[in-house]
Amino acid sequence: MGKAALVNLWLSDVTAAQVAAAYLLAVNLAAFALSGLDKRAAKRARRRVPEKHLFRLAVLGGAMGLYLSMFVFRHKTKRGIFRFGVPAIILLQALVFVCVYLQILR
Repeated sequence: MGKAALVNLWLSDVTAAQVAAAYLLAVNLAAFALSGLDKRAAKRARRRVPEKHLFRLAVLGGAMGLYLSMFVFRHKTKRGIFRFGVPAIILLQALVFVCVYLQILR
């Protein structure tokens, strides 16, 4: 059995929900880790991660990871754009999820 056949066999058992869950896990872990690296760089007066990169990950699905990292690392908690922006992104993503879920049930 060739590589292509093995990949097709593996993919035939993977559902869209599993792919979405794996994506969300990966992007949330990336947002969490990037925020931690930025905090470390801030403490050491090194080159920082631009805020737009953190927000981009949040918008792409990593808002929960970024929000959790704000409290674990005590990072960006005083910045209003993060304190209010990240929870707003989470609410918008939850709303989109509910709307998509309800459309699937129809």
